[in-house]
Amino acid sequence: MTTTVFLAVIGAAILHASWNALVKGSADKLVSLSAVMLGHTPFAVVAVLMSPPLASEALPFLAAGILLHLGYQLFLLYSYGAGDLTQVYPIARGSAPLIVVMVSITVLGVTLERIELFAVFIIGIGIVSLALVRRADGLRNGKAAMFALITGCFIAGYSIVDGMGARAGGTSLGYFGWLAIGNSLALGAIIAVRAPQTYGKLWRGSHSLFWLGGGASFIAYAIVTWAFTQAPIALVTALRETSIVFALLIGVFFLKERLDLIKVLSTMTVLIGAALLRLARP
Repeated sequence: MTTTVFLAVIGAAILHASWNALVKGSADKLVSLSAVMLGHTPFAVVAVLMSPPLASEALPFLAAGILLHLGYQLFLLYSYGAGDLTQVYPIARGSAPLIVVMVSITVLGVTLERIELFAVFIIGIGIVSLALVRRADGLRNGKAAMFALITGCFIAGYSIVDGMGARAGGTSLGYFGWLAIGNSLALGAIIAVRAPQTYGKLWRGSHSLFWLGGGASFIAYAIVTWAFTQAPIALVTALRETSIVFALLIGVFFLKERLDLIKVLSTMTVLIGAALLRLARP
């Protein structure tokens, strides 16, 4: 992985943690998540117009990617409704590289070195320990941990699909542009049926979140999609999970969430595993 790709993905990780914190810190998480996801649309239209035509080979990946991103967004919403950013975010993001590596071994036939397998083990320990984090009332929050782990499965799924789709399509920006447009249409339809009042709330008070959150989210994943075409998907997925550290800092210092030793050690464990996974292969 080149220095350019490395620094670009780190920047994407900061942007990603930031928009997640905006969603978690808002009073109405459905409105805030809708604002961010629908906020992709204007940026996606520009991206499509700027990019060469997408190769037809990418269309099956595009369809699958839209469904996986939609599942991710819905379960992320459930997760943030049930638990703290400093618990939900590390489990969701930390489980993704673990799952990607497992799929790479069992399905894609990728051979891993011992240090890579050790990194997977370290990430697994971190995830299990985060599932034991207690809430402010002293009770374990198993519901939040379960939703966050399901979210991680969707993250792993769309990472693999989007990496393959961007390569097959011949344009990472064009691929993600069409993906974002399709996802916005699907999410918009669900909102119109299940919670139509969301549009009124979004129009009245979420303009800044639409543009700032939507822009940050779009740029973050556009960078990651490009990186998928420049380096192994498993390594890019692992490296972007440095966002775990940024999410921890945002949750504690800006959202005033409770900080305890378990959260710190668990988050650092997942981060160390992700770093090992990134450094395991030149």
